[in-house]
Amino acid sequence: MASPLEDKRICVTGGGGFLGRRVIERLLDRGYDTTAIRHSEYDLVRGEDVERFYLEMKPQVVIHLAAVVGGIGANRINPGRFFYENLMMGAQLIEGARLYGIKKLVQTGTICSYPKYTPVPFREDDLWNGYPEETNAPYGLAKKALLVQAQAYRDQYGINTIYLLPTNLYGPGDNFDPDSSHVIPALIKKFIEAIESGRSEVEVWGTGNATRDFLFVDDAAEGIVLAAEAYDGREPVNLGSGSEISIRELAHLIAGETGFAGEIRWDATKPDGQPRRALDVTRAAELFGFRARTDFIDGLRRTIEDYRIECALRASNG
Repeated sequence: MASPLEDKRICVTGGGGFLGRRVIERLLDRGYDTTAIRHSEYDLVRGEDVERFYLEMKPQVVIHLAAVVGGIGANRINPGRFFYENLMMGAQLIEGARLYGIKKLVQTGTICSYPKYTPVPFREDDLWNGYPEETNAPYGLAKKALLVQAQAYRDQYGINTIYLLPTNLYGPGDNFDPDSSHVIPALIKKFIEAIESGRSEVEVWGTGNATRDFLFVDDAAEGIVLAAEAYDGREPVNLGSGSEISIRELAHLIAGETGFAGEIRWDATKPDGQPRRALDVTRAAELFGFRARTDFIDGLRRTIEDYRIECALRASNG
């Protein structure tokens, strides 16, 4: 049976990013007509650039991955920017889908949209049962507003917009900038730099008691493509591993894998973020056959090795 994406012009916003590159690769591997949309070409916060994107690229399917995002520190520093820019990008792209007759739009949300004290595992029906964790609430609420818009446009205009909720991603090529990185790349960088400088202590934010569900980036990309091919429903769908690990356990795991044998000092004056995170992944498995495939330890090792290679290349280039 032919794929519904066959003979469709597909554009992926954020196509040059950490996740976007993997989504592009999978679409091209399946033989789809695919183009990566980059910020340098179209600033999707600007209405005129969104209009130009639709007029010039003439997409029939849009997979919207572009986002302004970061870890707890970045969210605390940029709450207004994260709210405004994420909301404007998504809202204008969905409106453009209506104006220009797009066949399908895949909107990615965020696990940060869930209420702070959501029972584990997070089920999609729990999404509206409370306010998000405060440090990333503006980002999470901006993304959640796009679910409302997607469903409203489906009901009034018949626009086929689906909404996916990826959990915390990690993998080779992640963002290791300490000002904006998430927890796994941040810890990898801290431990490797401590080893290289001979330091015997590494400081980590929070108590270590918070838990997270981590999804390898290649698995996330496959889930997004499967949903684009096979899911046309109005309900949001989680994309995660379905597993839960504490930040304390994670830190000791990464320390062991990097070879750091010193002390980990927890700074409890810094926020933990959401107390617990782990997704119920039943809906994705039932609706479009997605299950995470990558073993967590193997994924960590691949991420650490990739970072070491990147550091060696930078050092050799001066």
